[in-house]
Amino acid sequence: MAYSDAVATSDRSESVDVSALRELIRDIPDYPSPGVVFKDITPVLVNAAGLAAAVRELSNPFRGRVDIVAAIEARGFILGAPVALELGAGFVPLRKLGKLPGPTVAVDYALEYGEATLEVHVDALDRDLRVLIVDDVVATGGTAQAAVNLVQRAGAEVVALSALLEIEALGGRRRLADICVHTVLTA
Repeated sequence: MAYSDAVATSDRSESVDVSALRELIRDIPDYPSPGVVFKDITPVLVNAAGLAAAVRELSNPFRGRVDIVAAIEARGFILGAPVALELGAGFVPLRKLGKLPGPTVAVDYALEYGEATLEVHVDALDRDLRVLIVDDVVATGGTAQAAVNLVQRAGAEVVALSALLEIEALGGRRRLADICVHTVLTA
């Protein structure tokens, strides 16, 4: 579905099922670098029924099982905050290096097109918290594994990772073999 079509059909009264979510995700070739096919979820977000379906599907397996949703910057935030509300849980942002104002715990990791660092405030998580990590896409699994490591380093228990889309050919799930991985869609 074209972005303009998603905007035109953003009426909340329409119901969007999981198969329709796939139609809303578009491929952007050679972004952010040559050879990378970027999975753009913006048409899902602009479609109110699509966004509601995405949040519902990301949340459903974890009702009553988590205390905190930790979401990965940046697109994970967009999905993670409403998932936290849907689950009656708190929300903790996992931020890029230098974006948090207080003392942090950090983890470095490799991306398919570079390197990065994720941080969380040192007092954001504790051992009694059950955490669901939310992101938009699981690709190579590097960012997701870094998020798992960061939450564990901060002292909390990772219940699972929930993502809108998994790019199976990139094998990210294999890097997360010790974690429950729930994805709404696969590509």
